[in-house]
Order: sequence, then structure tokens, then C-alpha cells
Amino acid sequence: MTKIAFIGAGSTVFVKNLIGDALLRPALAEAHISLMDIDPARLDESAVIVRKLVASLDAGARVTATTDRRAALDGADFVIVAFQIGGYRPCTVTDFEIPKAYGLRQTIADTLGVGGIMRGLRTVPHLWAIAEDMRAICPGALMLNYVNPMAINTWALAARYPEIRQVGLCHSVQGTAFELARDLGLNVDDLRYRVAGINHMAFFLTLEARHGEGWRDLYPALRAGYRAGRIPLESHWNARCPNLVRYEVMEHFGYFVTESSEHFAEYVPWFIKSHRPDLIEQFRIPLDEYPRRCEEQVAAWAKQAESLKTAPRLEHTASQEYAATIMESLLAGTPSVIYGNVANHGHIPQLPEGAAVEVPTLVDANGLQPTLVPDLPSHLAALIRTNLNVQELTVQALLNEDRAHIYHAAMLDPRTSADLDLRQIRALVDDLLIAHADWLPDWCSPRRAA
Repeated sequence: MTKIAFIGAGSTVFVKNLIGDALLRPALAEAHISLMDIDPARLDESAVIVRKLVASLDAGARVTATTDRRAALDGADFVIVAFQIGGYRPCTVTDFEIPKAYGLRQTIADTLGVGGIMRGLRTVPHLWAIAEDMRAICPGALMLNYVNPMAINTWALAARYPEIRQVGLCHSVQGTAFELARDLGLNVDDLRYRVAGINHMAFFLTLEARHGEGWRDLYPALRAGYRAGRIPLESHWNARCPNLVRYEVMEHFGYFVTESSEHFAEYVPWFIKSHRPDLIEQFRIPLDEYPRRCEEQVAAWAKQAESLKTAPRLEHTASQEYAATIMESLLAGTPSVIYGNVANHGHIPQLPEGAAVEVPTLVDANGLQPTLVPDLPSHLAALIRTNLNVQELTVQALLNEDRAHIYHAAMLDPRTSADLDLRQIRALVDDLLIAHADWLPDWCSPRRAA
């Protein structure tokens, strides 16, 4: 029996989506699903919902739940990882409030910037611990990693545990394709595209739609629509933040980026500036967006979980996530193409060896086979490297237990360095390391002079 271990199963809605997707696939409907979380109450909620989903979909899956990670991993073929170390409170709140005291504003703070660096420092040691257990208990399993900061995590995992099969997964490529189709009044199924870069900073190198017997380039229509003010439409994902930032970047760099405007605004130095509040208004950038979103989700959580538990049946429509597609392709041999985050072993020659890159990836009975993308334009590679600098130094800090590189990563971050000077950045990092001390490795603790 195929075994799927889900580490971090306390996120009930995410578990429902990923496991629901799996149960819709014949190759996975009879699997053993082992749910694991450190929170027994939330784990129990997820187990109740997954069992109800199994019954509603008339699947034959076996469902177990445990707080013992090694028990969940024992005999696993696939390991889905989805957790947040330190949670919204206290860690995410800390990542926003301390920088704000220095005048540094953020929107999401989970991928880059001082928030992304701190989340990486909190998260990677736990991913390494899972990889260590996998090496001992289920060495042939594939890790399907949904944990942010995706690029830092994937890079650090591959560097420390190259023998562990893993792929980092996100829905930004699929979600962006949907939004672009909607902005142009097209059906997303009629699009053809090729994307490459790094997670949250990959670019649509080609974007086409069916046209008669062939295909037509959609970039001229995107540019014309943006210049005329017809697009972007209100964001499907977040009405507070239409995609003005991404269209503006396309106007100057020529290509459309995969991550939402509220994310992308804090990966570059051009949109959030303490001395330019007009930019915030012009591009409708929602500062403190992630805390606001978390508060809304927390408020709705209990009601949502209770609704799922008490519903007589649970319906499920396949989501945009890649996990079930990957598992089915590996088991059944049915080919599929996904966008995966993998260590760069020549897949994008313009980017550093070993960095986590996001590229088209063929999946079949032979495994995951990342595609070579030799034609990433040089100016896009240069823009991506500004983010890779931060990721690489954070990974090096973790690998070598080198606290100095934490400061260097923050000092080279485009958003942080746009507003703060070197001494401010050092003081800010010290304050964050002290505040997060309970969640970080001991070597991260700053040793300030008396």
C-alpha cells in the first residue's frame, strides 16, 4: 500500500485540498494517509475531516494520525511537508513589528527581506531534522515541500541532504496563468506558456493563446491593455492589491513575473519607500497584508473547521496544487509537467550552481526530470541574482553556523537596504535574533558587548 505522510497536518483546509486531490486519483485512492502534527487538537480536526472525505468520495484510503514524526514517516513513499515554525503568534507578528519600529514596512515577509531571513533560520533546522529521519526510515521517499521560504528551504535541503529526493512546490505559476487569462478575457486552458526563474521570481518567457491553427503571442495585448488602463482587473486572489506592481515591472523588464504584487513589491527596491508614500497609493500596495490576512483567517478558522467536521458529506473539486499530480505520475507512469523548485545543476546556466530554481519539470515513472532553460534573458538573471544573494548568504549562515552572514544577507536585501543604513540593519537583525531566540539555533544568538 502506498503511504503518504503529511507533516504539519494541523492546517485543516490545506490538508483537505491536498489529500482530497489525492483521493480523486485512482493510483492514490487506496493509500495509507498518515497525518502528523505537534498540536493534538488540530491534528484531530484534520483526521476527522480526512476520514469524512474518504467516505464521501468512496475511496479506500486508510487514515491514521500521530504526533510522532518518525511513526508517520515509517514506510512512507511520499512526505508532504507544510508547517510554519513559530506560527503567526509570536513569530510572524515579531517579524513585522520590530522592523516597523525601524521604519521598515513589509507586506508578506515570508520569502525575502528580514522576515524571510528569520523564517528561513527558524525553519531549515526542522526540515533538516525531517530529512535526517527520512534518511534513516524512508530513504527512497519523495519530499513534497510546501514550506516557505521555499527557495531558501530547497537550497538548504539540497546542500545538506543531496541524497534526499525533494521538490519545492508552489501555486504561483498556475495562479498567475489564471489571472493573465482573466485579464485578457481568455480561458486558461487555451494558454501555452514557458516559465523559469526562482520561486516567487520566475518569469513567463513565452505566453501564447490558441489562434486558428497556431498560437499568438499575448504580450502585445498585455502591454496595450496596461498602457490603456484596461488591465489589470481587480485581483482574483486579493481585492486589496490589484497587479499594478507586476504590470509595471513588465513594462520596464518586458516579462511578467509569477508572484503577486503584494509579494513582489518587497523583493525589489522600487515600490515601498518610507519617503515615497505616493508609491504605496499609486500601486495600491497593502502594507502589513500578511498579519491582516492571518487575523481574518484566525477569526474564520474555528467556524470553518466546525463546518467541515459537522457536514454530512464533504465534496471536493481538484485544486491547482501539484502534489497529487506528481504522486500519480510517479506511481502510474502517466507523464505530467509541473513547475518544481529544484537544485540548479545546469538547469538555468545563467544562475548559480546549487541555487533553488523553478523550472518546467517532467514527471513520470522515471522520476522528476527538470528541464533545461538556456535562454533566460540576462537582465532577468541579473534581477533574480539580487534575491539569490540574500538566499545564498542565509543558506551559508545555516550550513556553517556563521552568524555574520545573517547580517550580510539583510544588508544585501533590496528592500531592506532601500530604507536602512548598515548600522540600522545590524541593530534590527540583533533585535530580531534576540526576540526569536526560543525558535532559533543557539549559534544565532548575538553576543553584544556590555
